[in-house]
Amino acid sequence: MVGVLPFCAQAAETIRLSTYVNETDVRYEGFQKFAELAEQKSNGELKVQVFPSSTLHGWSEGVDAVQGGVSDISWIPADKRLPCYRVTSLYPVAINLEKQIELDRDYAALIEAEAAKSDLIPLINSNYSYDQEWWFEEPISDIGKLDGKLVRSIGPLVSLMIETWGGKPVFVAPKEVFQSAERGVVDGINMGVATYSSWKLWSVMPYMVNANMFYGNIIYMMNKDKFDSLSPANQKALKEAAVEAETWLKPRYEFWVDERVGNAVMANGGSAVSMPEERTEALLKGIQEKWTPEVNEACGVPLADKVRALFAAHTE
Repeated sequence: MVGVLPFCAQAAETIRLSTYVNETDVRYEGFQKFAELAEQKSNGELKVQVFPSSTLHGWSEGVDAVQGGVSDISWIPADKRLPCYRVTSLYPVAINLEKQIELDRDYAALIEAEAAKSDLIPLINSNYSYDQEWWFEEPISDIGKLDGKLVRSIGPLVSLMIETWGGKPVFVAPKEVFQSAERGVVDGINMGVATYSSWKLWSVMPYMVNANMFYGNIIYMMNKDKFDSLSPANQKALKEAAVEAETWLKPRYEFWVDERVGNAVMANGGSAVSMPEERTEALLKGIQEKWTPEVNEACGVPLADKVRALFAAHTE
């Protein structure tokens, strides 16, 4: 008698997602939502594991980590191997975020060919235009007058801004910012409100300047070989899960940021000052003039023009 072979269910494909945000950050909930949606849409064939707080790799190592298999999906910093992304993922412009999801999608599409050259594919957009702001240990109302202050920078554009406005940029990784601020290594910080609040930095630098002068999108990219190895149905499931998670997170993210600012100002005796729009526009104009040659060289003029046109279509 021929025995009947037992049915063996196919093992789920595990995908490791690395993020620098910690578990108290609302964006961590967004990644959990992405994992939940990916599993649902793939009928259980995809299992996304979320690793918070830079537990898999450091801030600047996203490209190497994804290329080398340390993580399958990771935030991608301003890496020189992605020259156009490096100079446009954080861009000096006052963005209207009403259609943020569409803006992020269209920006990622413009960067996709460059990413493919490094075996990467854009997957999840982590827009921080809404909360990328400035903090100081003493009250300040005009960041155009930094008067020699040492200010934490996250990349080449922010460094240019700080230097143009009379300050001195200092690169500090997110996990090291609290100690740097507490010990006086920096006098000011440029960072997203969500990350700032998650690391409890209001207690050391409670004076915020709300300037609204960035488009910012740290794209979480996936190893392209890993993505291509998935079935078309599971590729579709991942992409759909990413967009739905972004849409789910957007209102929660903005509410969470607003709540953290209000609570922190009240608890720490600080302030959140908004710069006048005309002053912001004047500062941006000067930075854009200096930044344009960098973008043209890094992207090539045709792609640079497409990026600028996209941003222009979403300005207020």
